[in-house]
Amino acid sequence: MVTTTFKGNHFFRNAFLIASLIFSTALFAQESVTEEQGVFEFESKVVDYGTIEHNADGVRAFKFKNVGDAPIVITGVKGSCGCTVPTKPKGPIMPGETAEIGVKYATNRVGAFTKTVTVTSNASEASVLLRIKGKVLPDAPASPAVPSNEEGK
Repeated sequence: MVTTTFKGNHFFRNAFLIASLIFSTALFAQESVTEEQGVFEFESKVVDYGTIEHNADGVRAFKFKNVGDAPIVITGVKGSCGCTVPTKPKGPIMPGETAEIGVKYATNRVGAFTKTVTVTSNASEASVLLRIKGKVLPDAPASPAVPSNEEGK
């Protein structure tokens, strides 16, 4: 009884498996490149409040345009703390349209600040980090009462 084993079969089987994996990976990579997506183009990703008065109006906006070829649907906007309250546009932003992401900072907090707003969407950049910064001045000290000269008379 003669049995022959040919070790070359394992080589060809493994080579075929590796070639199949490379081909299928390349095939899926091509699909994601050709998919239509919305693209954010922000006027600025930073809103600088500058130096503002205590309890001043803390409402600002990040303006952007969809320069992609598909609608952008913003699924969430989240401030880095409770003092930063963002708002998102209602509905999809169509290609070529402009919109705003609103933000309100609690200006009752005195001092310098830097906060972030995270935007999640179906756009080409699924998560975008926006930033606000500025300085809230303390209230001016009250003038001390000036004693009247009339008291001594």
